[in-house]
Amino acid sequence: MAQKKEVIGGPLEINGRVLSLSRAIRAGDFVFLTGQIPMRDGVPMTDGSIQEQTRAVLDDITQTLATADCTRENVVKAMVWLRERADFPGFNEIYGEYFPVEPPTRSAIVSDLLVDVRVEVEVVAYRPLGASA
Repeated sequence: MAQKKEVIGGPLEINGRVLSLSRAIRAGDFVFLTGQIPMRDGVPMTDGSIQEQTRAVLDDITQTLATADCTRENVVKAMVWLRERADFPGFNEIYGEYFPVEPPTRSAIVSDLLVDVRVEVEVVAYRPLGASA
């Protein structure tokens, strides 16, 4: 029997506007999270250091993974966008705290599309259906 994709979490909102994307999708044994930007009380976090913004993003990712019955240990791939190349060391310092053992594969690029925030992170997790966390 073919499995259908499952939307995880409620609608994604920024500044009270519902976005046209899903927070996360489970497709079989994989969970795909949309790119997360640092948020504070439902509003993009336009201030703070790269370390503060990275913590905010990775905390949100941790919460979204939990709604999909996953943990950071289930993450197999991360994609990172940084606004400034100079932010990479500060980002990497915090990222390493969140993935200290057997970190996922990762790609990182600098993008001028990040106008208001310093970092965006997207992850893919692998957790077979029916497996215990």
